Amino acid sequence: MNTETDSKCRLYQQFDETIDHIISTCPILAKEQYIKRHDRVCAQLHFNICKETWLQLDKKHWYVHVPKSVEISQGGKVTILWNQQVKTDKTIPNNKPDIIIRDNEKGTCMLIDVAISGDRNVIKKEAEKILKYKDLTIEIQRM
Repeated sequence: MNTETDSKCRLYQQFDETIDHIISTCPILAKEQYIKRHDRVCAQLHFNICKETWLQLDKKHWYVHVPKSVEISQGGKVTILWNQQVKTDKTIPNNKPDIIIRDNEKGTCMLIDVAISGDRNVIKKEAEKILKYKDLTIEIQRM
């Protein structure tokens, strides 16, 4: 009688099937499931931002919300861009954050790029995102 259990991932068979592996590092789940989860989190965030900035929404609930590529508040005070490339004078490889909130009155922009990570990687992911969009931030400030 074999009482040992195999701790390897049932989908990938290479790494241990830990919570961290299932949530954020399994290459099999990364192909589709992580992207779906990321996009749903971004859609909910987009929905909440639209509500907070008094934008007209087509749907009542976040889980049926389909973000538009450009949303402009009444009076044009706020523009929200969804998954849009930012065109700059200088070519920048990382120029497409998940959401951009532009306050047209203050002339400011907020770049939002979502990462769904395990608890151990939150600080690392935050640092990666800041570094990833550093050049874009500089170019936007020059505009």
